[in-house]
Amino acid sequence: MIEVEIEDAAWTAALPDAAGVVERAATAALRTVAGDVVVLLTGDAEVRDLNARFRERDQPTNVLSFPAADMTLPGQAPHLGDLVLAYGVCAAEATAQGKTLADHLSHLTVHGVLHLLGRDHAADGEAEEMEAEERTILASLGVADPYRADAQA
Repeated sequence: MIEVEIEDAAWTAALPDAAGVVERAATAALRTVAGDVVVLLTGDAEVRDLNARFRERDQPTNVLSFPAADMTLPGQAPHLGDLVLAYGVCAAEATAQGKTLADHLSHLTVHGVLHLLGRDHAADGEAEEMEAEERTILASLGVADPYRADAQA
């Protein structure tokens, strides 16, 4: 199950189907994995606060992933974790990169879900694997490759 909570109305003002975009992207990223994910669409100030408290970085960022502890109850899908996305950062990045907000939100949701599934991009090899997986998932949603050189303009 994907639960989307919209705390900042800027998300739906700019993208009325923001919840639907997140649900489709998260579902595509989970493909064969059973599990629940909660996604909070909020503002830069809230993400900055979380980033400062949990990552010791006093600045907003596009997406934060919070993997859940492994506490699966019998007969229930595990809660994989939570994602938090900052509207201002995401919207600015989409504009700077010449993408629609929907495509960028899809990319960041897929990216965050992959982190919840244990993927990482700290090392070059891991980054290449994670980006390849993101490309495949995003292509299934009709979203252009976010790592193309011309997509990063």
